[in-house]
Amino acid sequence: MKYVNDRVRRQDRLMDEDRAMELLRDGEYGVLSMVSEGAGYGVPVNFVWDGDHSVYIHCAPEGRKLEAIGQNPKVSLCIIGNVHLLPRNFTTEYESAIFFGEAHVHLSEEEKMHALHLLIDKLSSDFKDIGDKYAHKSFHRVEIIRVDFTEFSGKRKKVIP
Repeated sequence: MKYVNDRVRRQDRLMDEDRAMELLRDGEYGVLSMVSEGAGYGVPVNFVWDGDHSVYIHCAPEGRKLEAIGQNPKVSLCIIGNVHLLPRNFTTEYESAIFFGEAHVHLSEEEKMHALHLLIDKLSSDFKDIGDKYAHKSFHRVEIIRVDFTEFSGKRKKVIP
C-alpha cells in the first residue's frame, strides 16, 4: 500500500502517513464509495483493518453494495478523524484519509469467520464470548467484503490561533 499525496491540491494540508494509518486502525466507521447503476454510491460502514493492507466490512448477503462491487470492484474508503467546527472563523478543522483499492467477496468460510472475530475484537471487545456465539449463529446471514488497498492519501486542516 503506497501513500500518494501528489494529487492533493492543498499541499500545505497534507496529513502525515502515520496519522492516516492511525485513522485506518482506530476509525469507527468510514464511507465506502463505489459505482452503482452508473452513478457514485457511498454508504457508511463499520470496518476493521487486518494490520496489513486490507479491511473487512460486514453486510447482508445481498443488496445494492454487493451488486455494485460485482459490476466494478474498484472502491474507496474515506475515514473521517477529528472535526471541529469554528463558526467564528467560518471554517472547520478536520482530518480525513481516503484509501483506494479493490473489493472482494465470496471469501472462504475461514476468512469470513476470521473477519467476524476481528470485527468483534474491535467493535465489541467486552463481549467476545457472546460475539463468537452470535457470529456462529448468524454466519449464514452475513457477507464479508475484503478491500485490498493499493494506495491512500490524507488531508487535514488545523487552525492556528
